[in-house]
Amino acid sequence: MNDVATARWELSARTGFSINPIERLSERREDAGFVEECAAHPSAVTVLIAGDAAILRRDGEALTALFALQPIAARETVLERAFLGLDGSRPVFATLIAAERAPELKQEGLLAIDLRSIAMQGLLPPPELGLLGESKALMNWHQRHRFCPNCGAPSRVSVSGFRRDCPSCNTQHFPRTDPVAIMLPVRGDRCLLGRSARFATRVYSALAGFIEHGETLEAAVRREIKEEAGIVCGRVTYLASQPWPFPMSLMIGCHAEALTEKIVIDREELEDARWFDRAECLSILTGSHPQVACPAPFAIAHWLIKTFAEAS
Repeated sequence: MNDVATARWELSARTGFSINPIERLSERREDAGFVEECAAHPSAVTVLIAGDAAILRRDGEALTALFALQPIAARETVLERAFLGLDGSRPVFATLIAAERAPELKQEGLLAIDLRSIAMQGLLPPPELGLLGESKALMNWHQRHRFCPNCGAPSRVSVSGFRRDCPSCNTQHFPRTDPVAIMLPVRGDRCLLGRSARFATRVYSALAGFIEHGETLEAAVRREIKEEAGIVCGRVTYLASQPWPFPMSLMIGCHAEALTEKIVIDREELEDARWFDRAECLSILTGSHPQVACPAPFAIAHWLIKTFAEAS
């Protein structure tokens, strides 16, 4: 069953970047002949990344992130390319070109847009947004891992873009995903939301933090809540996850049973934190709260709040 089919019932699939139609065919990535055959197929397409910008084109009244692969390969200086897999029978690739090409492509009538704006404005259908998120995260990893961290020698792409090998010390390096716990402390009919200084005006959200080495998801949830808001938590319940290509994280969403309610804010992390009851959360979600807003539905935080607010 593909990700599009699960969207009807899986909470994770309601978040941005989570619907991905690709059959990844990871077992074929080292088959150079097969990958080259896919690249030569007339239906082959690519997502195009220029530095940190995603390149979009107009397709009738809509926008798309997909370009025919062969014209891109013929006209662009390709820094990296990865074979993502098949969308039905259509081969799909990700292509990285120089950041300097973004303004030039804009002059040619294409769009160069940051990923967050694309998601917030709903510029692409969910399956393409998922492909774009995967491509951006993978190309970001390649841009930042051109040298072997073991010996410092230049590394080279292998396994169709899903590994880098060091020709000097023979170390293999794989694309990195950083796990992040994002959580909503819940106490009775109230939940705790926090506000960071970097958030948009009026926005409060779930708390979040990176999971550390030697730490379970549950321990990370309890630690982050205690560190940021001074709340002691017990039971932790997993709800959903979201690929988060900023730059290459996986958000793991949870509710946490709050055992205390006195808030002690870490001012390095938050500028405010408050308890909100279910009625307040519903008004925040609908945009009718007079003072507070929350993240848009593309963000997993929205669904953590919504799940709590609509619980009986």
